[in-house]
Amino acid sequence: MAEPTNPRPRILYSAAGPEPPFPLRMEGTVISGFGRGSKELGIPTANLPVDAAATPWIADARSGVYFGWASLALPRTHPDASSSSSPPSSTTTTTTTNNNTDNPSSSSSTTPPPSFQIYPMVMSIGYNPFYKNSVRSAEVHILQAFGADFYDAPMRLLILGFVRDEKDYSGLDALVEDIRVDCDVARQSLAREAWTPAEGVVGGGSGTLDGSWLVR
Repeated sequence: MAEPTNPRPRILYSAAGPEPPFPLRMEGTVISGFGRGSKELGIPTANLPVDAAATPWIADARSGVYFGWASLALPRTHPDASSSSSPPSSTTTTTTTNNNTDNPSSSSSTTPPPSFQIYPMVMSIGYNPFYKNSVRSAEVHILQAFGADFYDAPMRLLILGFVRDEKDYSGLDALVEDIRVDCDVARQSLAREAWTPAEGVVGGGSGTLDGSWLVR
């Protein structure tokens, strides 16, 4: 296949780091989407509710593809949950005291909430013209293979840049190819020091970007 005459650049923005209005923040609980990501595209997505009350900037956000970082608080039973991550400072403590003097017992158990883990991501905000959606959606593709779904997991997004406008396609193959380029753009753009969280990411690596909100 011949190379396109104007191939898309794989690295966006200056190496110095995100530029205003970025970074943008978004958070919520992962919900079920349209069910097309894995089945039709081979590109699974995690959906967040589009709520202008919770995320005021999204009402005026340009429809299209963005990139940045996602953090997930995977349940401890999830195969990809990290057992080595440091838990947040807040914990849930349950104390049970038995006042029966014949069998005195006192137990205190501390169960920390799941730790947030940071992953690179690419996402779309809009109506997806190829599928003619009537409802605006926020669909996140985390650039990591997972061993199981993570519906209902808390997710936070630190959106660092805009990749391209959303558009229609003549066929599914063209859509998939463009998404794969989007993923490559995200990986290469995020690989720079000023674009990588100082808090560290899954798979290793840290930079100078303040990602504290992702794991607080």
